[in-house]
Amino acid sequence: MAAWGWTLVYNGRTPPPGAVVRPGERLSAPRMAGLGAQHVVAMFGATFVFPAIMGLNPNLAVLMSGIATIIFLLIVKGRVPSYLGTSASFVAAVAAIRAQGGNSAQVTGAILIAGLILVAVGVIVHFGGSHYVRAVLPPAVTGAVVMLIGFNLASVATTTYFPSEQWIGLLTALFVIVVAVLLRGFVSRIAIFLALIFGYLISWIADRIRLLHQCTGGKCVDVHRIDWSGVKSAHWLGLPKDIISPTFGPLTGPHWPEFRFTFILLVIPSVIALLAENSGHVKAVSEMTGEDLDPYLGRAFIGDGVGTALASLVGGSPTTTYAENIGVMAATRIYSTLAYYIAAAVAILFGFCPKFGAVVAATPGGVLGGITLVLYGMIGLLGAKIWIENRVDFGDPMNLVPLAAGIIAGIGNLVIKFSNTFSITGIAAGTLIVLIGYHLVHILGPRLGLVPGSGPAEDLAEQPGRAAKEPTGQPIGRGSTSTGSTNSQGGSEPGETASL
Repeated sequence: MAAWGWTLVYNGRTPPPGAVVRPGERLSAPRMAGLGAQHVVAMFGATFVFPAIMGLNPNLAVLMSGIATIIFLLIVKGRVPSYLGTSASFVAAVAAIRAQGGNSAQVTGAILIAGLILVAVGVIVHFGGSHYVRAVLPPAVTGAVVMLIGFNLASVATTTYFPSEQWIGLLTALFVIVVAVLLRGFVSRIAIFLALIFGYLISWIADRIRLLHQCTGGKCVDVHRIDWSGVKSAHWLGLPKDIISPTFGPLTGPHWPEFRFTFILLVIPSVIALLAENSGHVKAVSEMTGEDLDPYLGRAFIGDGVGTALASLVGGSPTTTYAENIGVMAATRIYSTLAYYIAAAVAILFGFCPKFGAVVAATPGGVLGGITLVLYGMIGLLGAKIWIENRVDFGDPMNLVPLAAGIIAGIGNLVIKFSNTFSITGIAAGTLIVLIGYHLVHILGPRLGLVPGSGPAEDLAEQPGRAAKEPTGQPIGRGSTSTGSTNSQGGSEPGETASL
Protein backbone atom coordinates (compact mmCIF):
# COMPACT_ATOMS: atom_id res chain seq x y z
CA MET A 1 0.00 0.00 0.00
CA ALA A 2 1.29 3.49 -0.78
CA ALA A 3 1.58 6.06 1.95
CA TRP A 4 -1.13 8.13 0.28
CA GLY A 5 -4.51 6.98 -1.00
CA TRP A 6 -7.23 5.04 0.81
CA THR A 7 -9.97 2.81 -0.55
CA LEU A 8 -13.54 3.61 0.53
CA VAL A 9 -15.13 0.54 2.16
CA TYR A 10 -18.61 -0.34 3.46
CA ASN A 11 -19.92 2.58 1.38
CA GLY A 12 -18.37 4.87 3.98
CA ARG A 13 -20.75 3.64 6.68
CA THR A 14 -19.96 2.09 10.06
CA PRO A 15 -18.52 -1.43 9.56
CA PRO A 16 -20.76 -4.36 10.51
CA PRO A 17 -19.98 -6.20 13.78
CA GLY A 18 -16.66 -8.05 13.58
CA ALA A 19 -15.53 -6.27 10.40
CA VAL A 20 -12.34 -4.23 10.25
CA VAL A 21 -11.07 -1.24 8.30
CA ARG A 22 -7.47 -1.89 7.26
CA PRO A 23 -4.67 0.72 7.13
CA GLY A 24 -5.20 1.38 3.41
CA GLU A 25 -8.97 1.76 3.71
CA ARG A 26 -11.31 4.48 4.97
CA LEU A 27 -14.89 5.33 5.79
CA SER A 28 -16.78 8.53 4.98
CA ALA A 29 -15.09 11.89 5.69
CA PRO A 30 -17.24 12.74 8.75
CA ARG A 31 -16.61 9.32 10.31
CA MET A 32 -12.86 9.56 9.71
CA ALA A 33 -12.82 13.07 11.17
CA GLY A 34 -14.57 11.79 14.29
CA LEU A 35 -12.12 8.92 14.61
CA GLY A 36 -9.20 11.30 14.18
CA ALA A 37 -10.62 13.39 17.02
CA GLN A 38 -10.72 10.28 19.23
CA HIS A 39 -7.02 9.70 18.58
CA VAL A 40 -6.26 13.32 19.47
CA VAL A 41 -8.08 12.98 22.80
CA ALA A 42 -6.32 9.66 23.49
CA MET A 43 -2.86 11.19 23.15
CA PHE A 44 -3.72 14.62 24.50
CA GLY A 45 -3.07 14.24 28.24
CA ALA A 46 0.39 12.69 28.18
CA THR A 47 1.59 14.56 25.09
CA PHE A 48 0.89 17.89 26.80
CA VAL A 49 1.88 17.01 30.38
CA PHE A 50 5.23 15.25 29.90
CA PRO A 51 6.89 18.13 27.97
CA ALA A 52 5.92 20.50 30.78
CA ILE A 53 7.44 18.11 33.34
CA MET A 54 10.65 18.22 31.28
CA GLY A 55 10.62 22.02 31.21
CA LEU A 56 9.67 22.31 27.54
CA ASN A 57 6.82 24.21 25.92
CA PRO A 58 3.79 21.92 25.54
CA ASN A 59 2.51 23.77 22.47
CA LEU A 60 5.76 23.13 20.62
CA ALA A 61 5.72 19.50 21.76
CA VAL A 62 2.23 18.78 20.46
CA LEU A 63 2.95 20.63 17.20
CA MET A 64 6.08 18.56 16.60
CA SER A 65 4.25 15.36 17.60
CA GLY A 66 1.88 15.96 14.69
CA ILE A 67 4.76 16.53 12.28
CA ALA A 68 6.61 13.47 13.65
CA THR A 69 3.50 11.32 13.19
CA ILE A 70 3.23 12.29 9.51
CA ILE A 71 6.94 11.55 8.97
CA PHE A 72 6.58 8.19 10.71
CA LEU A 73 3.61 7.17 8.56
CA LEU A 74 5.52 8.09 5.40
CA ILE A 75 8.61 6.13 6.44
CA VAL A 76 6.61 2.97 7.25
CA LYS A 77 4.71 3.42 3.96
CA GLY A 78 1.40 3.58 5.82
CA ARG A 79 1.63 -0.02 6.99
CA VAL A 80 1.95 0.66 10.75
CA PRO A 81 -0.85 2.97 11.98
CA SER A 82 0.59 4.94 14.88
CA TYR A 83 0.53 8.28 16.63
CA LEU A 84 3.82 9.63 17.97
CA GLY A 85 3.25 11.43 21.25
CA THR A 86 5.70 12.61 23.89
CA SER A 87 7.80 9.82 25.38
CA ALA A 88 7.75 9.48 29.17
CA SER A 89 10.93 7.39 29.05
CA PHE A 90 13.10 10.53 28.93
CA VAL A 91 11.59 12.24 31.98
CA ALA A 92 14.03 10.74 34.47
CA ALA A 93 17.06 11.45 32.29
CA VAL A 94 15.94 15.05 31.80
CA ALA A 95 15.46 15.43 35.56
CA ALA A 96 19.02 14.15 36.06
CA ILE A 97 20.37 16.59 33.47
CA ARG A 98 18.66 19.54 35.12
CA ALA A 99 19.82 18.38 38.57
CA GLN A 100 23.39 18.65 37.25
CA GLY A 101 22.85 22.19 36.01
CA GLY A 102 21.84 21.41 32.44
CA ASN A 103 19.61 23.81 30.52
CA SER A 104 16.88 23.15 27.96
CA ALA A 105 19.29 23.41 25.03
CA GLN A 106 21.49 20.70 26.54
CA VAL A 107 18.41 18.60 27.27
CA THR A 108 17.21 18.70 23.66
CA GLY A 109 20.76 18.22 22.37
CA ALA A 110 21.07 14.97 24.29
CA ILE A 111 17.62 13.87 23.11
CA LEU A 112 18.57 14.63 19.49
CA ILE A 113 21.55 12.26 19.74
CA ALA A 114 19.25 9.60 21.22
CA GLY A 115 16.98 10.00 18.21
CA LEU A 116 19.90 9.57 15.82
CA ILE A 117 21.00 6.44 17.69
CA LEU A 118 17.50 5.03 17.25
CA VAL A 119 17.70 5.81 13.52
CA ALA A 120 21.03 3.95 13.31
CA VAL A 121 19.54 0.94 15.09
CA GLY A 122 16.60 1.05 12.69
CA VAL A 123 18.91 1.00 9.68
CA ILE A 124 20.76 -2.01 11.11
CA VAL A 125 17.50 -3.86 11.76
CA HIS A 126 16.03 -3.00 8.36
CA PHE A 127 19.02 -4.21 6.36
CA GLY A 128 20.57 -6.79 8.70
CA GLY A 129 17.70 -8.15 10.76
CA SER A 130 16.67 -7.78 14.40
CA HIS A 131 19.06 -10.44 15.70
CA TYR A 132 21.80 -7.83 16.15
CA VAL A 133 19.65 -5.83 18.54
CA ARG A 134 18.43 -9.02 20.21
CA ALA A 135 22.01 -10.08 20.92
CA VAL A 136 22.82 -6.86 22.76
CA LEU A 137 19.39 -6.16 24.27
CA PRO A 138 17.59 -9.41 25.11
CA PRO A 139 14.25 -9.10 26.94
CA ALA A 140 15.91 -9.64 30.31
CA VAL A 141 18.03 -6.53 29.81
CA THR A 142 15.29 -4.47 28.15
CA GLY A 143 12.85 -5.17 30.98
CA ALA A 144 15.42 -4.20 33.61
CA VAL A 145 16.20 -0.88 31.91
CA VAL A 146 12.51 0.00 31.47
CA MET A 147 11.88 -0.87 35.12
CA LEU A 148 14.68 1.28 36.52
CA ILE A 149 13.64 4.20 34.29
CA GLY A 150 10.15 4.16 35.76
CA PHE A 151 11.03 3.53 39.38
CA ASN A 152 13.85 6.10 39.31
CA LEU A 153 11.06 8.70 39.00
CA ALA A 154 9.38 7.66 42.25
CA SER A 155 10.84 10.52 44.28
CA VAL A 156 9.78 13.05 41.63
CA ALA A 157 6.14 12.05 42.02
CA THR A 158 6.19 11.84 45.82
CA THR A 159 8.42 14.79 46.79
CA THR A 160 8.20 17.31 43.94
CA TYR A 161 4.50 17.52 43.04
CA PHE A 162 2.52 15.52 45.59
CA PRO A 163 3.30 17.52 48.75
CA SER A 164 1.84 20.73 47.29
CA GLU A 165 -1.67 19.36 47.90
CA GLN A 166 -1.69 15.75 49.06
CA TRP A 167 -5.47 15.27 49.24
CA ILE A 168 -5.97 16.58 45.70
CA GLY A 169 -3.17 14.24 44.62
CA LEU A 170 -4.71 11.21 46.31
CA LEU A 171 -8.14 11.89 44.83
CA THR A 172 -6.63 12.36 41.35
CA ALA A 173 -4.63 9.13 41.64
CA LEU A 174 -7.75 7.27 42.77
CA PHE A 175 -9.67 8.72 39.82
CA VAL A 176 -7.00 7.50 37.36
CA ILE A 177 -7.11 4.01 38.88
CA VAL A 178 -10.90 3.77 38.78
CA VAL A 179 -11.25 5.08 35.23
CA ALA A 180 -8.33 3.11 33.77
CA VAL A 181 -9.27 -0.19 35.44
CA LEU A 182 -12.99 -0.31 36.11
CA LEU A 183 -14.32 1.46 33.02
CA ARG A 184 -14.23 -0.03 29.56
CA GLY A 185 -13.66 1.04 25.98
CA PHE A 186 -12.49 4.43 24.84
CA VAL A 187 -13.11 6.12 28.21
CA SER A 188 -10.49 3.97 29.94
CA ARG A 189 -7.96 4.94 27.27
CA ILE A 190 -8.24 8.64 28.06
CA ALA A 191 -7.89 8.29 31.83
CA ILE A 192 -5.05 10.83 31.99
CA PHE A 193 -6.97 13.43 30.00
CA LEU A 194 -10.04 12.92 32.18
CA ALA A 195 -7.87 13.06 35.30
CA LEU A 196 -6.62 16.50 34.29
CA ILE A 197 -10.22 17.71 34.00
CA PHE A 198 -11.20 16.03 37.29
CA GLY A 199 -8.16 17.45 39.07
CA TYR A 200 -8.90 20.94 37.84
CA LEU A 201 -12.51 20.57 39.00
CA ILE A 202 -11.75 19.43 42.54
CA SER A 203 -8.99 22.06 42.81
CA TRP A 204 -11.49 24.74 41.82
CA ILE A 205 -13.98 23.43 44.41
CA ALA A 206 -11.23 23.36 47.06
CA ASP A 207 -10.34 26.98 46.26
CA ARG A 208 -13.97 27.95 46.85
CA ILE A 209 -13.84 26.31 50.29
CA ARG A 210 -10.41 27.40 51.49
CA LEU A 211 -7.25 28.76 49.87
CA LEU A 212 -3.97 26.85 50.07
CA HIS A 213 -1.63 28.02 52.86
CA GLN A 214 1.97 28.13 51.60
CA CYS A 215 5.14 29.15 53.41
CA THR A 216 8.35 30.10 51.58
CA GLY A 217 11.36 31.83 53.04
CA GLY A 218 9.67 32.27 56.39
CA LYS A 219 6.72 34.08 54.85
CA CYS A 220 3.31 32.42 54.69
CA VAL A 221 0.51 33.41 52.33
CA ASP A 222 -2.81 32.01 51.15
CA VAL A 223 -2.79 31.21 47.42
CA HIS A 224 -5.20 29.74 44.89
CA ARG A 225 -4.53 26.21 43.73
CA ILE A 226 -5.45 27.29 40.21
CA ASP A 227 -3.59 30.31 38.83
CA TRP A 228 -5.00 31.21 35.42
CA SER A 229 -3.29 34.57 35.04
CA GLY A 230 -1.12 33.05 32.30
CA VAL A 231 -4.18 31.58 30.59
CA LYS A 232 -5.97 34.93 30.54
CA SER A 233 -2.98 36.68 28.99
CA ALA A 234 -2.24 33.95 26.40
CA HIS A 235 -3.43 34.44 22.83
CA TRP A 236 -5.72 32.04 21.00
CA LEU A 237 -3.37 31.99 18.00
CA GLY A 238 0.39 32.38 17.98
CA LEU A 239 3.77 30.69 17.78
CA PRO A 240 5.12 28.64 20.71
CA LYS A 241 7.44 30.65 22.95
CA ASP A 242 8.99 30.66 26.41
CA ILE A 243 6.38 30.78 29.16
CA ILE A 244 6.39 30.73 32.95
CA SER A 245 4.23 28.12 34.68
CA PRO A 246 3.11 28.48 38.30
CA THR A 247 3.58 24.71 38.66
CA PHE A 248 6.50 23.76 36.39
CA GLY A 249 8.47 27.00 36.32
CA PRO A 250 10.05 28.15 33.02
CA LEU A 251 8.91 26.19 29.96
CA THR A 252 11.32 26.75 27.08
CA GLY A 253 10.00 27.39 23.58
CA PRO A 254 11.83 26.96 20.25
CA HIS A 255 15.63 26.89 20.53
CA TRP A 256 18.68 25.24 19.02
CA PRO A 257 20.28 22.28 20.81
CA GLU A 258 23.60 22.19 22.64
CA PHE A 259 25.65 19.05 23.22
CA ARG A 260 27.43 17.80 26.32
CA PHE A 261 28.81 14.28 26.44
CA THR A 262 27.86 13.59 30.07
CA PHE A 263 24.24 14.48 29.41
CA ILE A 264 24.15 12.38 26.24
CA LEU A 265 25.16 9.35 28.30
CA LEU A 266 22.22 10.00 30.63
CA VAL A 267 19.63 9.71 27.85
CA ILE A 268 21.04 6.70 25.99
CA PRO A 269 19.19 4.21 28.26
CA SER A 270 15.95 5.80 27.08
CA VAL A 271 16.73 4.53 23.57
CA ILE A 272 16.35 1.01 24.94
CA ALA A 273 12.89 1.93 26.18
CA LEU A 274 12.01 3.34 22.74
CA LEU A 275 13.10 0.05 21.14
CA ALA A 276 10.80 -1.83 23.50
CA GLU A 277 7.92 0.57 22.88
CA ASN A 278 8.19 0.42 19.10
CA SER A 279 8.70 -3.35 19.03
CA GLY A 280 5.64 -3.87 21.19
CA HIS A 281 3.60 -1.46 19.07
CA VAL A 282 4.48 -3.17 15.79
CA LYS A 283 3.68 -6.57 17.29
CA ALA A 284 0.35 -5.37 18.68
CA VAL A 285 -0.71 -3.80 15.37
CA SER A 286 0.39 -6.95 13.52
CA GLU A 287 -1.79 -9.11 15.77
CA MET A 288 -4.80 -6.81 15.39
CA THR A 289 -4.60 -6.48 11.60
CA GLY A 290 -3.44 -10.01 10.87
CA GLU A 291 -0.60 -8.68 8.71
CA ASP A 292 3.07 -9.60 8.96
CA LEU A 293 4.74 -6.32 9.94
CA ASP A 294 8.14 -7.71 10.94
CA PRO A 295 9.74 -6.31 7.74
CA TYR A 296 8.63 -2.86 8.91
CA LEU A 297 10.20 -3.02 12.39
CA GLY A 298 13.38 -1.30 11.22
CA ARG A 299 11.33 1.37 9.47
CA ALA A 300 9.39 1.95 12.69
CA PHE A 301 12.65 2.52 14.57
CA ILE A 302 13.83 4.90 11.86
CA GLY A 303 10.53 6.79 11.81
CA ASP A 304 10.47 7.29 15.57
CA GLY A 305 14.16 8.23 15.60
CA VAL A 306 13.70 10.83 12.87
CA GLY A 307 10.66 12.23 14.67
CA THR A 308 12.56 12.49 17.96
CA ALA A 309 15.62 14.06 16.33
CA LEU A 310 13.59 16.58 14.32
CA ALA A 311 11.45 17.57 17.31
CA SER A 312 14.46 18.10 19.58
CA LEU A 313 16.30 20.02 16.83
CA VAL A 314 13.84 22.89 17.24
CA GLY A 315 13.38 22.53 21.00
CA GLY A 316 10.55 19.98 21.14
CA SER A 317 10.22 16.83 23.24
CA PRO A 318 11.07 13.20 22.30
CA THR A 319 8.42 11.08 20.61
CA THR A 320 7.25 7.50 20.74
CA THR A 321 4.39 5.32 19.50
CA TYR A 322 1.42 5.55 21.86
CA ALA A 323 -0.31 2.59 23.48
CA GLU A 324 -3.35 4.80 24.11
CA ASN A 325 -4.00 4.96 20.39
CA ILE A 326 -3.65 1.19 20.10
CA GLY A 327 -6.55 1.06 22.53
CA VAL A 328 -8.66 3.21 20.22
CA MET A 329 -7.92 0.87 17.31
CA ALA A 330 -8.70 -2.20 19.40
CA ALA A 331 -12.04 -0.72 20.46
CA THR A 332 -13.12 0.48 17.01
CA ARG A 333 -11.37 -2.12 14.80
CA ILE A 334 -10.59 0.75 12.43
CA TYR A 335 -6.89 0.78 11.53
CA SER A 336 -7.00 3.35 8.75
CA THR A 337 -3.90 5.55 8.69
CA LEU A 338 -6.10 8.39 7.43
CA ALA A 339 -7.35 8.80 11.01
CA TYR A 340 -3.77 9.38 12.14
CA TYR A 341 -3.11 11.97 9.45
CA ILE A 342 -6.23 13.79 10.65
CA ALA A 343 -5.08 13.52 14.27
CA ALA A 344 -1.65 14.85 13.29
CA ALA A 345 -3.20 17.83 11.50
CA VAL A 346 -5.34 18.64 14.54
CA ALA A 347 -2.28 18.38 16.80
CA ILE A 348 -0.37 20.82 14.60
CA LEU A 349 -3.26 23.28 14.87
CA PHE A 350 -3.27 22.90 18.67
CA GLY A 351 0.44 23.75 18.60
CA PHE A 352 -0.43 27.23 17.35
CA CYS A 353 -2.88 27.87 20.21
CA PRO A 354 -0.89 29.26 23.18
CA LYS A 355 -4.00 29.35 25.36
CA PHE A 356 -4.19 25.53 25.42
CA GLY A 357 -0.54 25.35 26.41
CA ALA A 358 -1.16 27.87 29.18
CA VAL A 359 -4.01 25.73 30.56
CA VAL A 360 -1.66 22.74 30.80
CA ALA A 361 1.08 24.90 32.31
CA ALA A 362 -1.35 25.99 35.04
CA THR A 363 -2.12 22.40 36.12
CA PRO A 364 -2.13 22.38 39.97
CA GLY A 365 0.80 20.56 41.54
CA GLY A 366 -1.42 18.18 43.49
CA VAL A 367 -3.18 17.07 40.30
CA LEU A 368 0.15 16.41 38.65
CA GLY A 369 1.32 14.50 41.71
CA GLY A 370 -1.65 12.15 41.51
CA ILE A 371 -1.21 11.53 37.79
CA THR A 372 2.53 10.90 37.99
CA LEU A 373 2.10 8.63 41.01
CA VAL A 374 0.27 6.20 38.73
CA LEU A 375 2.11 6.82 35.45
CA TYR A 376 5.64 6.45 36.78
CA GLY A 377 4.73 3.23 38.56
CA MET A 378 3.17 1.89 35.37
CA ILE A 379 6.37 2.61 33.43
CA GLY A 380 8.37 0.62 35.95
CA LEU A 381 5.97 -2.31 36.01
CA LEU A 382 5.98 -2.48 32.22
CA GLY A 383 9.55 -3.67 32.62
CA ALA A 384 8.20 -6.61 34.61
CA LYS A 385 5.57 -7.11 31.91
CA ILE A 386 8.35 -7.51 29.36
CA TRP A 387 9.92 -10.20 31.54
CA ILE A 388 6.65 -12.06 32.01
CA GLU A 389 5.64 -11.99 28.36
CA ASN A 390 9.08 -13.21 27.32
CA ARG A 391 9.27 -15.81 30.10
CA VAL A 392 12.56 -14.66 31.58
CA ASP A 393 13.76 -17.21 34.15
CA PHE A 394 14.79 -15.55 37.41
CA GLY A 395 15.62 -18.91 38.89
CA ASP A 396 18.74 -18.56 36.73
CA PRO A 397 21.39 -16.51 38.61
CA MET A 398 22.77 -15.37 35.26
CA ASN A 399 19.57 -13.36 34.90
CA LEU A 400 18.81 -12.62 38.55
CA VAL A 401 22.07 -11.29 39.95
CA PRO A 402 23.33 -8.71 37.40
CA LEU A 403 19.82 -7.34 36.82
CA ALA A 404 19.22 -7.00 40.56
CA ALA A 405 22.40 -4.94 40.98
CA GLY A 406 21.63 -2.68 38.04
CA ILE A 407 18.03 -2.01 39.07
CA ILE A 408 18.99 -0.95 42.59
CA ALA A 409 21.77 1.25 41.20
CA GLY A 410 19.30 2.93 38.85
CA ILE A 411 16.49 3.41 41.36
CA GLY A 412 18.85 4.53 44.13
CA ASN A 413 20.63 7.09 41.91
CA LEU A 414 24.08 5.52 42.34
CA VAL A 415 26.90 7.87 41.30
CA ILE A 416 29.91 6.37 39.49
CA LYS A 417 32.61 9.05 39.51
CA PHE A 418 35.40 8.75 36.94
CA SER A 419 36.98 12.16 37.58
CA ASN A 420 36.18 15.53 39.11
CA THR A 421 34.45 16.56 35.89
CA PHE A 422 32.90 13.31 34.67
CA SER A 423 30.49 10.91 36.37
CA ILE A 424 27.40 8.89 35.50
CA THR A 425 24.43 8.57 37.81
CA GLY A 426 21.09 6.88 38.29
CA ILE A 427 19.62 5.41 35.14
CA ALA A 428 22.86 5.58 33.15
CA ALA A 429 24.80 3.87 35.95
CA GLY A 430 22.12 1.20 36.40
CA THR A 431 21.94 0.50 32.68
CA LEU A 432 25.72 0.18 32.47
CA ILE A 433 25.76 -2.34 35.33
CA VAL A 434 22.90 -4.34 33.74
CA LEU A 435 24.55 -4.48 30.31
CA ILE A 436 28.09 -5.25 31.47
CA GLY A 437 27.05 -7.62 34.25
CA TYR A 438 24.53 -9.56 32.16
CA HIS A 439 26.79 -10.09 29.16
CA LEU A 440 29.86 -10.74 31.30
CA VAL A 441 28.28 -13.68 33.13
CA HIS A 442 26.76 -15.05 29.92
CA ILE A 443 30.18 -15.01 28.26
CA LEU A 444 32.22 -16.35 31.17
CA GLY A 445 29.63 -18.72 32.63
CA PRO A 446 29.65 -21.35 29.86
CA ARG A 447 33.46 -21.20 29.73
CA LEU A 448 33.56 -22.04 33.43
CA GLY A 449 31.20 -24.96 32.91
CA LEU A 450 28.08 -23.29 34.29
CA VAL A 451 24.86 -24.50 32.73
CA PRO A 452 22.16 -21.86 32.14
CA GLY A 453 19.46 -22.24 34.75
CA SER A 454 21.81 -23.75 37.35
CA GLY A 455 23.62 -22.08 40.21
CA PRO A 456 22.93 -20.97 43.74
CA ALA A 457 20.11 -18.52 42.99
CA GLU A 458 17.96 -20.18 45.61
CA ASP A 459 20.70 -19.72 48.17
CA LEU A 460 21.04 -16.03 47.34
CA ALA A 461 17.40 -15.04 47.51
CA GLU A 462 15.40 -18.08 48.59
CA GLN A 463 13.96 -18.53 45.10
CA PRO A 464 11.93 -15.27 44.92
CA GLY A 465 11.69 -15.39 41.15
CA ARG A 466 11.69 -19.08 40.38
CA ALA A 467 10.23 -19.67 36.94
CA ALA A 468 6.75 -21.04 36.44
CA LYS A 469 6.44 -24.67 35.44
CA GLU A 470 5.02 -26.07 32.30
CA PRO A 471 2.73 -29.08 32.72
CA THR A 472 5.78 -31.20 31.95
CA GLY A 473 7.56 -29.72 34.95
CA GLN A 474 10.23 -27.98 32.89
CA PRO A 475 10.92 -24.36 33.86
CA ILE A 476 9.98 -21.77 31.29
CA GLY A 477 12.79 -19.49 30.24
CA ARG A 478 16.39 -19.68 29.22
CA GLY A 479 17.20 -22.90 27.42
CA SER A 480 13.70 -24.37 27.74
CA THR A 481 11.24 -25.46 25.11
CA SER A 482 7.91 -23.74 25.46
CA THR A 483 5.19 -22.12 23.47
CA GLY A 484 6.45 -18.81 22.15
CA SER A 485 9.79 -18.15 20.59
CA THR A 486 12.39 -18.35 23.34
CA ASN A 487 16.07 -17.78 22.77
CA SER A 488 19.36 -18.26 24.54
CA GLN A 489 19.38 -14.76 26.01
CA GLY A 490 16.84 -15.16 28.77
CA GLY A 491 13.68 -14.42 26.82
CA SER A 492 11.96 -14.41 23.47
CA GLU A 493 12.04 -12.34 20.30
CA PRO A 494 12.06 -8.54 20.69
CA GLY A 495 8.79 -8.39 18.79
CA GLU A 496 7.20 -9.89 21.90
CA THR A 497 8.10 -7.02 24.20
CA ALA A 498 5.43 -4.87 25.74
CA SER A 499 4.31 -1.54 24.40
CA LEU A 500 4.81 1.37 26.75
